[in-house]
Amino acid sequence: MRTWSILGALMLCLLLALPAMAEDKTLEERVKILEEELKAAKEHERREGPMERREEAAPPGQYPTPTGPMTEIKVERKGEEKVPLSFGSTGSGKLIYAKPFLAAPKATIGGYADIKFGSVTGPTLDNPSRNSFNQERMVPFIFADITDRVKFAVEIEFERGGTNSAGANITGTGNTASGSTQLEFAQIDYLITEAVNVRAGILLMPVGKFNLLHDSPLNDLPDRPMVDRLVIPSTWYEAGAGIYGTLYPSALSKLDYELYAVNGLGCNAQGASITDTNGLRNCRGSVSRDNNDNKGVVGRLAYSPMLGIEVAGSAFYSQYSNKNAAGVNNQNNNVGIYAIDWTLQRGPWELIGEAAWSRITGNQGTTPATIGPDGMFGYYIQANYHFMPEFLKKLAPSHFSDASTFTAVVRWETVDTDTGNKTMTATGGLSNQRDLQRLTLGLNFRPIEDTVLKLSYMFNTQKDTSIQTFVNNPGNSLTTRIDGNGFLAMLATYF
Repeated sequence: MRTWSILGALMLCLLLALPAMAEDKTLEERVKILEEELKAAKEHERREGPMERREEAAPPGQYPTPTGPMTEIKVERKGEEKVPLSFGSTGSGKLIYAKPFLAAPKATIGGYADIKFGSVTGPTLDNPSRNSFNQERMVPFIFADITDRVKFAVEIEFERGGTNSAGANITGTGNTASGSTQLEFAQIDYLITEAVNVRAGILLMPVGKFNLLHDSPLNDLPDRPMVDRLVIPSTWYEAGAGIYGTLYPSALSKLDYELYAVNGLGCNAQGASITDTNGLRNCRGSVSRDNNDNKGVVGRLAYSPMLGIEVAGSAFYSQYSNKNAAGVNNQNNNVGIYAIDWTLQRGPWELIGEAAWSRITGNQGTTPATIGPDGMFGYYIQANYHFMPEFLKKLAPSHFSDASTFTAVVRWETVDTDTGNKTMTATGGLSNQRDLQRLTLGLNFRPIEDTVLKLSYMFNTQKDTSIQTFVNNPGNSLTTRIDGNGFLAMLATYF
């Protein structure tokens, strides 16, 4: 049928063209042209006609399974490539490859890693060994643009080699260097407008700025500030959901906010789990369930009047449950953490810092050893100066380039792990109060912004308000040097 239609069309064209052809071509030439066109029509029928007939009436049978890229592995029968991934998909062994991201990759994998060496005068919370290398963190990131409005991000942390690494449980002075493997955040964002967006998952708590920007390659000293380990238990995350966004009050200023409802702190250990020694670190990370079904609320508001200046306030409040020394579960306890942070930048100079307070109720044991703090306070102030000597760029341009920089750092910090006014007696009161001060001097070199070699030296002191000090010096407290003084070095990089 198709052949006759083509022939009919050709004959019509021939009849219309006969007057012109009669002037220029002989009959034999016209017949030859017609034969060539008929031959071309048959060749076209041979090449494309059978496929078109198969589309009209496709016989049953297995469609050829493709080989090559895994993106086509789920296509088994004609038309099945148009079936979206669902329980309508068919197959068995190959169903594990029926993933939408294989057909249209959306994810980016990166992360960071660091290695630290410490030579200090004794075990501390940050440095559990006196003279040792420490593969502190290896942290892969996965970020994905699902659509223009749906984003996903996850951070997986292998700390000190992971949970089962050899030698991970080195006991220090009341502390351990246990390795861990965990999700530090895993969140899904739905973007609505710049002013309001939705976020849910395992969320980094926006209390202070350091908890949000705690990556080793980003920071200029090997150790984290004490206030961000004891009062704000970085890295601190909880499961929850909420909103975030950015507003512009004027042409130069910017206002950023985050506000979430999250699981409350999870303090389930026997005895006082919020302690003078470890602060709030034992109560973070209620990811799988809320241990008392009372949600916490957390938020941060950051104002930047112009480039180079930002001041922010943040707060967290929730109920927490813990078991006292008698094993009784106390559920009507409250904890609030409040913080301010600041960033000032001008030319090569930076002045950054953070201060945080906590208020805790129901954290009372039955003996001096189990009495916990009812409040904490700490802060740090850090000055950075960035520079790059021109003679080094001329001397070794392949190592010292326009992308390289040195940073000189000085940080002063202090933490009081119990600010309460309890009566100190020979038979009661606080036995482990930590009132710590630390001065750190540092120098680091960045061949590029994403990679850094850090060197620092720490000086530590502690105001001793233990029971024994009170017995020996009633009404007085002593300020003494404590373990932890010494040299630290770290190499860290994003990848």
